[in-house]
Amino acid sequence: MGSDVFAADFQSKPYWQDIAPKVPLPEHELPAEIDVLIVGAGYTGLNAALQTAREGMSTLVIDAEDPGWGCSLRNGGQLSTSLKPTFLALSRRYGPELATQLCEEGQASLDYMHELSTDGLDMGLKDVGRFHGAHKPHLYDKLSKEAAAGHPVWKPDAFMVPKSEMVSELGTDAYHGGIVYPHHCSIDVSKYLPALLSRALKLGAQVKGQCRALSLERAGSSFKVLTEQGVVTAGKVILATNGYSGPLSPWHQRRIIPIGSYVIATEELPEDLVDRLFPTNRVLSDTRKLVYYYRLSPDRKRVIFGGRVSLSETDPCNSASKLHRDMCALFPDLARYKVSHGWMGFVGYTFDTLAHCGEDKGLFYANGYCGSGVGMASYLGMRIGQKAAGRETALSAFEKIPNNTRPLYTGNPWFLAPSVMVYRVRDRLGI
Repeated sequence: MGSDVFAADFQSKPYWQDIAPKVPLPEHELPAEIDVLIVGAGYTGLNAALQTAREGMSTLVIDAEDPGWGCSLRNGGQLSTSLKPTFLALSRRYGPELATQLCEEGQASLDYMHELSTDGLDMGLKDVGRFHGAHKPHLYDKLSKEAAAGHPVWKPDAFMVPKSEMVSELGTDAYHGGIVYPHHCSIDVSKYLPALLSRALKLGAQVKGQCRALSLERAGSSFKVLTEQGVVTAGKVILATNGYSGPLSPWHQRRIIPIGSYVIATEELPEDLVDRLFPTNRVLSDTRKLVYYYRLSPDRKRVIFGGRVSLSETDPCNSASKLHRDMCALFPDLARYKVSHGWMGFVGYTFDTLAHCGEDKGLFYANGYCGSGVGMASYLGMRIGQKAAGRETALSAFEKIPNNTRPLYTGNPWFLAPSVMVYRVRDRLGI
């Protein structure tokens, strides 16, 4: 499958960027001094800025590109409780008490997004639930056992959908049933970032795009940050770059694995086809290690379909045809419809598949959301912003866990291609 999958007006840019309203940034000279400098104007950085600006601290948010250019305008707009490992796995690692705290903060990340929405920040949040499909029969049984066991923290009302009842959830024969998590949500990505940016500006934060941070060094109790637009002395610095973390802080770079994730949007689809294939508005994922994540666009006119389709990072134009092929393997009726947008973004993974946050004498950070960053980046950005503002002294559970790297790893994931090959084999075998 090649160029025939592309619509005449195909764009190699995120669908969300194409439709998001533009928020004008006030013209400011780069301040010589600032209370808090935040590097990264995405979900983490802007949620941190809400907290520091609200406390009256002079706050500057800078980004190497335009605000939200990274994964904040490249994600699938899915909200969950944001943890990859199971409670049992976390208990084995850290004991049941810390495992419970981690799960409680996973739930808190979802609750925080509801709070923002209720507080008037328009993100198009919808309580649609998630369908998680079993791509092998024995994995359905595994999901069923997990549902029957319940969860010590999360609401215990997940329910199974057997293959015989799949038509009520999804118009595909590719899954052997699945599980529904009714409290997971969707947002309109094109609304959330502009609304977040507008609120940060209204509270008094300065935001500068096209202002890459080039170096960071301590200067007594402050920091000297060299940017493309000049030098800033900051009392505190928050690193909020996640999958786009570079050499600015080698310690953090060694703990983040940037993994490319690829997404397409289809051209507009007939209403009757959408209703038959996607009778609910749920967000969707499955049991593959190289997971597919997908959903309808907020207006129910397109499919937004993402996944990992390459052993190494590749041009979104190349990945788009592969994603279209995989999407059509799940939904053959979509084969005649073309791709209007194709893009990629770097997910920030960690070696323990958990998010992390912390502080080192005025240098704060939150990162490593492992593909569940919409809610967790927002929540941990808020938490780390509160800490920088002096409003929160209690440790997050994500500060209590070791933030380890591996020998010889400096930020270039040389091991990624063989890992993807192993996961592909495991997906075929269902292990």
